[in-house]
Amino acid sequence: MDEQQMLMMLPDLQPDELMLIQHLTSEMTEKQKQQFYTLFRSKRKEKKDLMVFTIIGFFGVAGIQRFIVGDTGIGILYILTMGFCGIGTIIDLVNLDNMASRFNQKQAYETASMVKMMIQ
Repeated sequence: MDEQQMLMMLPDLQPDELMLIQHLTSEMTEKQKQQFYTLFRSKRKEKKDLMVFTIIGFFGVAGIQRFIVGDTGIGILYILTMGFCGIGTIIDLVNLDNMASRFNQKQAYETASMVKMMIQ
């Protein structure tokens, strides 16, 4: 499978995320790249998924989107304050791109280091 096909496995890829992935995989073997794309695909979060969880916060459990991206402390704070009385949840809706991008970049770095350690 060539790199173009592997990139097609990642829907809604942001330009900064694409550049990071290309940088991280530039020195990998084909086997490492396949492993990276498979693992990263299962770990990354799409913006639309985070949007659904943020909207659920308005009507149910505020802060669930923060738990999903690993911000446990803020997630607990959102639950206790009902999403800072809704204001924090609105801010999260506005900043969904940034939240998803930060989470996905972190996952890309973790996945790349894991793949490099597993397959030498």
